[in-house]
Parts: sequence; structure tokens; C-alpha cells
Amino acid sequence: IGSNLTARLRQTAPDVQVRIFDNESLGKREHLDDFHGEFIHGDLRDRAALDAALEGVDAVVHLAADTRVIESIEDPAKNFDVNVVGTFNLLEAMRARGVRRLINASTGGAIIGEVEPPVHEEMVPRPMSPYGASKLMVEGYCSAYTASYGMHCVSLRFSNVYGPRSFHKGSVVAAFFKRILAGQPLTVYGDGTQVRDYIYVGDICDGIIAGLRSEASGAIQLGSGRPVTINELIAGIKAAVAPMKVDVDYQPFRAGEVYATYCDVSKARRELGFDPATPLSEGLSVAWKWFVDGRKTVA
Repeated sequence: IGSNLTARLRQTAPDVQVRIFDNESLGKREHLDDFHGEFIHGDLRDRAALDAALEGVDAVVHLAADTRVIESIEDPAKNFDVNVVGTFNLLEAMRARGVRRLINASTGGAIIGEVEPPVHEEMVPRPMSPYGASKLMVEGYCSAYTASYGMHCVSLRFSNVYGPRSFHKGSVVAAFFKRILAGQPLTVYGDGTQVRDYIYVGDICDGIIAGLRSEASGAIQLGSGRPVTINELIAGIKAAVAPMKVDVDYQPFRAGEVYATYCDVSKARRELGFDPATPLSEGLSVAWKWFVDGRKTVA
């Protein structure tokens, strides 16, 4: 998301100066292609490094997180340290520097839990994994810092994001594309009827930029607003990668994962003018083309 966002900002807001702070645990400096802004290698858990990185900053887009549900179940302490302690450090550093605007990347289904979809912002959170719990805690701190210190913090609850520049990610579309390129079957945990909301990264970037330009605060769902089963996603992937052969290996369901979730984006439309216009078929085709061609220049 970060690499796509910097490119989108360069296109739509060339006067904006971008400074990136990243520990390169997943993404790398070279993933940013021709980014000409300032890059600082650092970790959210290092308060001194954060404080230095925020000098002269007007607004922060917070995308750094330990995001994988199953890994959070296996190691909840690490997930808490990165997501909760790291974000608390960021909020404190922002408060000390007088930086008032924060766009916080949150999540929808992992926070809300197993409920009748579509999920929306007024639902009572019931996270089913440490990852979801950590994101709920972060949203709570964002709300508190908005109310207590006059900051403007909006938590954008992303659904499943896919698109170009995601070869290093473990999200489902990226994982499936990498397996196809390696000639391996796609692994599905469950029977493929579980439902998700897939949003193209370009639409997410537009939502983030709209958030930066708005006075919105609190939680806002960002997704396509359309339910898609895993089997339907695989059908779309097969069409995008044709004539390559795609095999599917179905395994038992995994504990801690929500069975069905997609989101209501009415609040995002109302408060941000959000319009997720990219059809899944188009987004998958663009993403696959990047996996085949674009990634050759970025390992």
C-alpha cells in the first residue's frame, strides 16, 4: 500500500513532500522504484528514531503493522509489541511534535468478529484473534488522543487489499499469484465458500488521500462493499492468468479466522467521497501483469 500511495501522491499531489519511515522487515527501499523523497530506516518501537523522523511533518499515514492473523495467534506478544506499543509510541511522538493529523490503517472483519455481514462502524467489536484485538486497541488510543489532545485521527478499516507492488506480501491474492508462478497449487483452508471483501490498492490509496484532505475522525470502513467467495476469487484469478493451469488444494478450516465478512462503505462515501470503482476482474488483471512483468525490476 505504501509504495502505491507514494506513486499516487506523486501523480495527484506533486507539491506534497513525502518522508517514509520503515524497518524494512517486509518492504524494502528498492520496492519504491523511483521514489525521490526521504527514506528513514527505523522501527516504531524506537521512540527516539520516531521523534527525529517526525520533525517538520504535517500529517502521518500509519501503515506499519504485524498484520497476519495466524501468526498473531502463534505469537501474540510480538503482535502486541509491534501494533499497540509501536502505535502508542507514534501517537506520543506526534503529540510531542505537535503533529495533529493521523491516518491509521485498521481492519474490519478482524475487529468485528463473526457477525452477519455487511460489517459497519456501529457494530460492537468482538475480535477473534490477537491481531484483531491489537487493531481495536489502536483504534481506542486514536479515539482517546483525538478527544484528549485535539488530534485528528481517522482509522480506515481496510478490507483485503490486492494489486501491483505486493510480491513481498502474504495476503491472499499475492500468495495465490506467487504459487501460480511457482507451479504450485493454491491452498484454501475450508471449502472456498467463505466470503471476503477485496479492494484494489488504487482505490485504497484514493481513500487514504481523501482522508488526509478531510476533517474526518473515528473509524471508517474502506472496501469494495461487495461479497466475494474464495471460489469466486479463484475463478477470477484463473481468468486473469489464462492459459496458465491453476490447481486448488482444499485443507481444513483454521481457528481464529472469520468465515464471512464484507463491509458497508456508506460512511466512507458520505464523509470522504470514497468511490471504489475498480472491478475485481480488472484489478486482478492489472495485478497479474505486474507480477509477471513489473516485479522483474524489483525482487
